[in-house]
Amino acid sequence: MNAKNFVVAGIVGFIVDFLLGGLFYGVIFPDIYKTTLNESEHMQFVTLGCLVFGFFVSYVWIKWAGFTNWLSGLKAGAIFGFFYGLSMNMFMASGMGFVMENFIKDMIAGIVMAALVGAAVAFTNGKMK
Repeated sequence: MNAKNFVVAGIVGFIVDFLLGGLFYGVIFPDIYKTTLNESEHMQFVTLGCLVFGFFVSYVWIKWAGFTNWLSGLKAGAIFGFFYGLSMNMFMASGMGFVMENFIKDMIAGIVMAALVGAAVAFTNGKMK
């Protein structure tokens, strides 16, 4: 695996995930997750989570899947986002109470975000080959 591709694509994935997260969870669906943490603590964990997700997608796309075009990354990201979102929402529904509206909103956000992160990572990897 090319370390430079991994790092650069991971950073691109992080940026896309962070910006889309701000759009979906800060602007479009601000009511899904309410937090008791103060804003700076909350943003530290959000930032780290986006960083981990960007590098996770970069690793899988480059090391295992070899995606180098945005469309293959988009499709795989959407599928990954669906299953990951479904899994995480099931866990959260078990502990936080089940609200179907939030479940559906979060699934939509997760699918779109993972699809676009996947597309960005694959596109970046392809451009660096």
